Amino acid sequence: MDAYEPYCLADSLFYDKPTRQQTDLSDFPMVDRPVPAGWARHESDVWMYYGPADGPRLPDQGWKVHVSACLDDAERALEACWDYCLERGVAFKYLRGRSVLMLTNSKSASRGGSGKLVTVYPRDEAELETVLRDLDERLAGVQGPYILSDLRYGEGPLFVRYGGFTDRKCIGKDGELVPAIENGDGELVPDIRTTTFGVPEWTTLPAVLEPHLAARNAVTTNGLPYDVENVLHFSNGGGVYLGRDRRTGDRVVLKEGRPYAGLDAAGRHAVTRLEHERDILERLAGLDVVPAVLDYFVLGEHHFLVEEFIDGNPLQRLLVERYPLTRATCTEQDVEDYTAWALDAVARTEDAVRRLHERGVVFGDLHPNNVLVTGEGRFVLIDFEVATLADDDARAMLANPAFAAPRDRSGTAVDEYALACLRLGMFAPMTTVALLMHRPKVKGLADLVAETFPVPRAYLDEACAAILGDGPAEPPPPALAEDPPPPGAAPWCVVRDALHRAILASATPERDDRLFPGDVAQFSAGGGVNIAHGAAGVLYALAETGSGTVPDYEDWLCKRVLHPEQGVPLGFYDGLHGTAYVLERLGRRQEALDVVDICLRENWELLGDNLYSGIAGIGLNLLHLGDTTGEAAFGDTASRIVQMLGDRLGGPGDVPEISGGRHPRAGLMHGSSGPALLFLHAYERTGDTALLDRAADALRQDLRRCKRASDGSLQVNQDWRLLPYLDEGSVGIGLVVARYLAHRRDEEFERARRDLAAVARSRFFVQPGLFTGRAGIIAALAMGLRDGQDDGPDPLLDHHVRGLRWHALPYTGGLAFTGDQLLRMSMDLATGTAGVLFALGAALAARRPFLPFVGPFVGAEGALAKATPPAGHDRERFAHTNPLEGKEV
Repeated sequence: MDAYEPYCLADSLFYDKPTRQQTDLSDFPMVDRPVPAGWARHESDVWMYYGPADGPRLPDQGWKVHVSACLDDAERALEACWDYCLERGVAFKYLRGRSVLMLTNSKSASRGGSGKLVTVYPRDEAELETVLRDLDERLAGVQGPYILSDLRYGEGPLFVRYGGFTDRKCIGKDGELVPAIENGDGELVPDIRTTTFGVPEWTTLPAVLEPHLAARNAVTTNGLPYDVENVLHFSNGGGVYLGRDRRTGDRVVLKEGRPYAGLDAAGRHAVTRLEHERDILERLAGLDVVPAVLDYFVLGEHHFLVEEFIDGNPLQRLLVERYPLTRATCTEQDVEDYTAWALDAVARTEDAVRRLHERGVVFGDLHPNNVLVTGEGRFVLIDFEVATLADDDARAMLANPAFAAPRDRSGTAVDEYALACLRLGMFAPMTTVALLMHRPKVKGLADLVAETFPVPRAYLDEACAAILGDGPAEPPPPALAEDPPPPGAAPWCVVRDALHRAILASATPERDDRLFPGDVAQFSAGGGVNIAHGAAGVLYALAETGSGTVPDYEDWLCKRVLHPEQGVPLGFYDGLHGTAYVLERLGRRQEALDVVDICLRENWELLGDNLYSGIAGIGLNLLHLGDTTGEAAFGDTASRIVQMLGDRLGGPGDVPEISGGRHPRAGLMHGSSGPALLFLHAYERTGDTALLDRAADALRQDLRRCKRASDGSLQVNQDWRLLPYLDEGSVGIGLVVARYLAHRRDEEFERARRDLAAVARSRFFVQPGLFTGRAGIIAALAMGLRDGQDDGPDPLLDHHVRGLRWHALPYTGGLAFTGDQLLRMSMDLATGTAGVLFALGAALAARRPFLPFVGPFVGAEGALAKATPPAGHDRERFAHTNPLEGKEV
């Protein structure tokens, strides 16, 4: 969630660029300075780049210098670096404004890159030494956070790291493209940017840095009375560690505060908040609902608060473990048992908060992860860094978005609002974030909870009243004023048109970076045009579900993909091949072929293997274009890709049993199921059974990374969680297994298909989206995945269609859905409204669209019969021209 929070600042309804927010924290004045003679400038939303226009080219990599500065010292540091680099002719870049500096140094920012204000690019080690010596003198007295990925030079704001100067990419361990540098053998390897300083094995530390590394290594914890045993949590403000007191043997918790790092909305850094937490806990001393303060010390400028160790689990973890609706085997007794436990947990939490209020303290950051429950039933509130005094009638500067009180609450009312959200959130996990955008949604959520759980109605009504407030109801924003019926409460044609209205109303054709608001990924290179998060996917979903063509928006897309920006990916879901597929389907064949020609001139062989961004998706697109255009060259290149994948694949046991993290990912979009799908399509065109064998090997690789859940379903194993979803989970793999079984009987795969499909019997999914939510389950069922052998409509479809009510929101007289993390609405295909629209079309429309290349094999007996819409749903044929087929449907 942390990566999403900055994108919530610019707009109350959609994720948007952090730099688009309208605040007083604008660009630094330096941004408007004329480019000096003989210099070139390039700017982005985050950085301003400067370098000599003529002269020797910078090396591709080397030792770079970072300048750190706090908000108060930023402009002074910039002036010094600007003057020095221009005098010396040294290339540099800087963050373009105070708003960006605050965001990159906020508590939720990435720890590895936080603190950087300026980057200077010395041409060699001799210039590195000169730059460090000179800037250290000019920047004396500048304060800033420690840059964790770097080595500090002296005691000032200068830090050094070896890394890339130019934008080069290679395939990382997870199979995706990552920034790259060249190793000693001339090979591109990942440019690893961790939170610890390191020297690549093929180079040596410059002599000028040796004493500074020695000084860094001299700071140890050996003299402390505590041993650190484990890391409990990291944020940009510091870590939380499990330790042991050497004097007593007792376990303790050490909370770290980094100076000038982890800023909150008021600009306070982590040390200030840690000192505040210490003071609050001392005020609450003696209460068993808070941890006791044991010690406070400073080590190497970092501050540490030592607290009593509470041997318990977060309430959020217990909620996830106990929540019955996510289990395929859920019974009514399970629902009743959970309800009794949840009601008691809320009551115990309410009592703990009341005891704080009696001491004059407002918690300010109540949410299930800040409530620990011990085996003996003790409820303890943790993390008091934003707590306030009740007499101050103030508001916290940081809070969990799902439980953050609106601006009309202060003092103890902040906690009362969060407790009301907890009442709902225990039964509707994560859906309380919808209240950020549309507080009246609380009434619908309460109705759904009452339908599903035996919760007293008065209990829910009290929560609704606390959330809505006592004052006159504020009129909702015009975009949210009308509330159309959600899926399951109206005929398909009504729901479809409501979704179409919302999507089209959100369009921003005046912008260059995006056409429809979507996930934060659309702000990376190519994200605004691709299928997953960009315009191509939205236009595809609209056309496939009967909206017709939108020529102006298609022109917008063509303009950007025919002249792509630097760094746009080539893949199917993340890049240009996918946009070419959509353009061809929309009847713009020449533009599609022109885009493919651009792709084929690039070095696509270096891409990974998967469907989402790799050569499996490219191969499938080329097979499709070969079929539709008759161009043999496309088929030849696709055959080459099939051979490449066959050579790269390995055997079923050549992958780890864990998906993601340091390992390659499993699943339809990112795992071996993508290559399996290409092998199957190639087999369907050639009849070569060796391709079926390779498809089986690929599927067994993904099945190796699956684990049986407690309810008997088979799900992708990420070690810390199991995934049922379309992109990296059960149902995505299941769709490819089902296509394989259309060609060859296999008892192992038959069992796997049933067990993979069993996750669809779960009654609740946290997110609504296509790739990682309920819409993906709907699409998979509609495309033929099921855990039984019966033909005809799957009875689970109707339940999941109605289940989308948990997330539906009004927008401009239409219907929209929240995106990933549920903090804002999204219109894209992967995470948002277009994906929900597409899934509902697959389930309910007379013409049932399938995801590219994934639908049932038409030649398999009975394959399409399993994709029939569920009984009772409107399946009218509408008299409109389908641009994808050129005929009435």
